[in-house]
Amino acid sequence: MNTIEYFEIQADKPSKLLDFYKKIFGWTFIREENVPLEYYRIETGGIRGGLLKRPVMTPPMEYGTNAFTCSVMVNDFDLIADKIIKEGGIVAMPKFAIPGRCWQGYFVDLDHNVFGIFEPDEKAA
Repeated sequence: MNTIEYFEIQADKPSKLLDFYKKIFGWTFIREENVPLEYYRIETGGIRGGLLKRPVMTPPMEYGTNAFTCSVMVNDFDLIADKIIKEGGIVAMPKFAIPGRCWQGYFVDLDHNVFGIFEPDEKAA
C-alpha cells in the first residue's frame, strides 16, 4: 500500500516548464481550472503528477536539493541527457553506474528543480 502514486513539480513560471518536460519525456499537461492556483495535471503514461506555481522562494542553487527527488526510467540515458541539455537543463551529477542495476544521473530543470533519470542495465559497472 505505501507506494508513491503521485508527484508534483513546483515552478516560479509553470509555463516555462511545460514545454521543457513535454519535449524531453513526451508528457501531457492539462490545466486544472477548478483549483485555486495555477495547476496542471501531468499525464506520463505511468505515475500521475502535477505542476504548480511555487508558493514560496526556492533555496539558492549552492544549497543543494530541498525536495523529494524523483528519477524517470528511460530507454536511452545518453539520448535523454542530450535532450535535457539541449532544452536548457544542466547536469547536477553526471552519469554513473549503480553496479548490476542501472545508469543514473541527476539534472536541474529551467526552474532549479533537481530530477534524475536512469536506464536499467544489469551490466552497468
